Amino acid sequence: MKSKIWLSPPHMGGLEDRYIKEAFSTNWIAPLGPNVNGFENDIALYLGNHSHVAALISGTAALHIGLILLSVNSGDEVICQTMTFSATANAISYVNAVPVFVDSESDTWNMCPELLEKTIIERRQLGKKIGAILPVHLYGMPAKINEIVEIGKKYGIPVLEDAAESLGSAVYGKQCGTFGDISVLSFNGNKIITTSGGGALVSSNEQYVNDARFLASQARDEAPHYQHSHIGYNYRLSNLCAGVGRGQMEVLELRIKQKRDIYDYYFEKLHSISGISFLAEPEGYFCNRWLTTILVEPEVAGFTREDLRIGLEADNIESRPLWKPMHLQPIFQNSPAYLNGTSNRLFEKGLCLPSGTGMSHADIDRVCDVVFGLSRK
Repeated sequence: MKSKIWLSPPHMGGLEDRYIKEAFSTNWIAPLGPNVNGFENDIALYLGNHSHVAALISGTAALHIGLILLSVNSGDEVICQTMTFSATANAISYVNAVPVFVDSESDTWNMCPELLEKTIIERRQLGKKIGAILPVHLYGMPAKINEIVEIGKKYGIPVLEDAAESLGSAVYGKQCGTFGDISVLSFNGNKIITTSGGGALVSSNEQYVNDARFLASQARDEAPHYQHSHIGYNYRLSNLCAGVGRGQMEVLELRIKQKRDIYDYYFEKLHSISGISFLAEPEGYFCNRWLTTILVEPEVAGFTREDLRIGLEADNIESRPLWKPMHLQPIFQNSPAYLNGTSNRLFEKGLCLPSGTGMSHADIDRVCDVVFGLSRK
């Protein structure tokens, strides 16, 4: 059997051991420690824009605490991008709020600003309280975040920015993860850098970040004994995992370059095939190209996205359809949704190609050969 080509496996940079060994040698095995502080500082310096950072166990935990800090309460509505991973919407349920799903636009595949404003107007006419807007930067491509933030300001609604997939992406030089009132990063094993599992809550509002650290540490009050005036969570990142993150931060720029080089090579090989299209960067946008994605138009290409996925699987190559929209998920089938058909089309026709930064050109050629084989049938 041919060797496995994974979709987006972790890629160690070689420097992680230094921080982990230091944690062992100094006995900083407890949940917090110097690596956590250092990792938070590393991220804050990278993002700039007066960012403050709380390192947590996952991006999902950061979304949960972000909603709490924005005072989203039971019964409130949160306007959420429908084209996303389930964690984005699940966090809304954690605070007993109601997700209201908004469709994408075709330029970035992310939340449509025009449909967002229509949704706000209609939900308020129905007497609903909207607690937050939750856009996502899918596959590293920034959403039309400036427009979304302006709409939030216009209607007095805070923005919780899901930048889980977009560390290193930017709009006119401003880093994703710095646009929202609160923003969220993920360092899951498949992300552009990893802490094995982990995430971060980011804000230019230092009080939000201090409060996040407090809530994520079981909300322990200052006292010589264990005293609690709030419900807390065990959400802080461990010192060992943060050590992995510190080593990963040292190769972040290299990983972004490698991801973009992978996209460029795929584009060079496949863009001329009829029925295959790629998502281009809008003017002023910089995408980390976390995953290279394509759309397959079956009536032109002569094969479907699913034909391609199955063909790759037969060659021991992992690929994945684009996210199934939240409004199509059984658990959210009764949630309000404002749709224009974009996310349905993307799910039906879109495929994520293997994009691991350890891939060689020969690996990418092997992926492309499957595409070529289908296109010649």
